[in-house]
Amino acid sequence: MLVDSPSEARAETAPAPPRRLGIRTIGLVVSVAVLLLVFLASIAIGAKSMSLGQVWHGLFHDSGTYGDVVVGERLARSLLGLLVGAALGLSGAVLQALTRNPLADPGLLGINLGASSAVVTAISFFGVTSLSGYVWFAFLGASLVGVLLYLLGGARGATPVRLALAGTAISAALYGYLQAVMIMDGAALNKMRFWTVGSLASANMETIRQVLPFLAIGTVLALGLARPLNAMAMGDDTARALGAHLTRTRALSMAAATLLCGAATAACGPIVFVGLMVPHVVRSFTGPDMRWILPYAAVLSPVLLLGADVVGRIVARPSELQVGIVTAVIGAPVFILLVRRRKVAQL
Repeated sequence: MLVDSPSEARAETAPAPPRRLGIRTIGLVVSVAVLLLVFLASIAIGAKSMSLGQVWHGLFHDSGTYGDVVVGERLARSLLGLLVGAALGLSGAVLQALTRNPLADPGLLGINLGASSAVVTAISFFGVTSLSGYVWFAFLGASLVGVLLYLLGGARGATPVRLALAGTAISAALYGYLQAVMIMDGAALNKMRFWTVGSLASANMETIRQVLPFLAIGTVLALGLARPLNAMAMGDDTARALGAHLTRTRALSMAAATLLCGAATAACGPIVFVGLMVPHVVRSFTGPDMRWILPYAAVLSPVLLLGADVVGRIVARPSELQVGIVTAVIGAPVFILLVRRRKVAQL
């Protein structure tokens, strides 16, 4: 189990000098500018590519051909990618801080599988066929796994290791259930194939409207937990001495991660590795200070997700690869590299 020690966290969370704060601020501004460019590229690139000028005209002036394509199709897809990317990045950063494990993310702890299992149940046993129906079942499944993870992890006595072990056990059980239902019910398998790979292709404004309240609440919760999570990184005893309420912080962290990951998975299916890679990379240049990790993760995770979506449209023209496939192809070797680097660092 790869867990940061309290002594390491205490040494690295010392206040940064003013020069470093200025560099971090400039870096965050540059990251926002990069996100804007990737967002515009996501609107411009598709089966029918457009220039940035045409995109701008379609957004604000034209109600004809370009306006229909931009506003009616690609704008919703790009907005959903932005929101989902930010949610996955924030939830991954919170879970990594909560478990003190830099390789933790919602997928590894079973929250994604909870949403997927609930959708399979909805399709196979309740005959749900619409995306609007998937949203609520997926969110319910993610929420139940979040609560179960917290209870199995020890509730008031929860520790990073117990939470990680509970997540592993839940993931194994849900994966078995998911495969069993899909094998026994061919109709469920056919309907689930597209959803389970993770895709932004079915995005629309109605889906965004349904998940936006959950994403907003989860984002506010996550950003508000930066200071208590910093205290917890120094160890439970030190955190108590600094006035942090450990049980409340753990419960609110699980709630934030569940809201963010559940809503994101409900909207476009399980997308892996975004919540793992981005917070880990961000930590390499911000240090472990959650006051910087969370904003950077919220900005750079959509850059990765939207960039992967654009790559998926380009490499398989005139068809496209779902964004979940692209992030998995990118994420698997990165995950291996992170594990190897962590092992080398501990030698």
